[in-house]
Amino acid sequence: MLPVPDGLDGMRVDAGLAKLLGLSRTAVAELAESGEVLLDGRPAGKSDRLAAGGLLEVTLPEAAPAAEVVAEPVEGLRVLHSDDDIVVVDKPVGVAVHPSPGWTGPTVVGGLVAAGLRVSTSGAAERQGVVHRLDAGTTGVMVVATSEHAYTVLKRAFKERTVEKGYHALVQGHPDPTRGTIDAPIDRHPRHDYKFAVVAGGRPSVTHYEVIEAFRAASLVDIRLETGRTHQIRVHFSALRHPCVGDLTYGADPVLARGLGLSRQWLHARRLGFAHPSDGRWVEFTSEYPADLAAALDALRAES
Repeated sequence: MLPVPDGLDGMRVDAGLAKLLGLSRTAVAELAESGEVLLDGRPAGKSDRLAAGGLLEVTLPEAAPAAEVVAEPVEGLRVLHSDDDIVVVDKPVGVAVHPSPGWTGPTVVGGLVAAGLRVSTSGAAERQGVVHRLDAGTTGVMVVATSEHAYTVLKRAFKERTVEKGYHALVQGHPDPTRGTIDAPIDRHPRHDYKFAVVAGGRPSVTHYEVIEAFRAASLVDIRLETGRTHQIRVHFSALRHPCVGDLTYGADPVLARGLGLSRQWLHARRLGFAHPSDGRWVEFTSEYPADLAAALDALRAES
């Protein structure tokens, strides 16, 4: 049982508890519908309003068992660098970083274990060594910690934003200005749990960009992330009405994607730079475009 904080006064139960507990609004709504949310001792509906100082009692479901890491070779997973502390990989499309409920495909962690590479045991069992992530549909360079010391140092570096993360994205249309910063908070989409959106009160999210090549229907953009929110680039450019080409989830034109032979968003983690956890020296790694993204660019250049 806990009191309703002043900051949630007047909010709907689903929105307020989602913010308080870090759950989705849909999950909170399901709890409310099941009678698992009590407000001052009475069952609360998802659309009821919270009052500051009111007493909340929420019965949460038991946590699902963590997904297991399965050692499985991953086709196209390339190791760019490996030493006693880190392994830097070039992640192919269709590969998740770590296991998660509902994901049955290959993972970076499983691929590294299958290749005989040691991974740090820090972190949740299914995320051992993982200090940052890429979407399954996003390709490019990422680092995994292989020692406990490296895991601690790199997690801190990502949290403190001392890591340089550079991406290339092909976005629809022509951003104006051609160079700028998108500073807009991101959180779960208010209606669709599988998506994120720019929402008031969301987590601070900052994206710096510069157009490096313009085509008739799209622009190739160099991006530097200041923060690292889930789907950040995809959400920010969709909010500008310049979604990543092929990103149907965030409003991309399916006709353009089909014409370029794309079955996923044109988004690539191009470069990654950080202080090496062993001695602090600055290291940088880059990744070339995979075949599908390179072919889409060639098609656009041929039209220009």
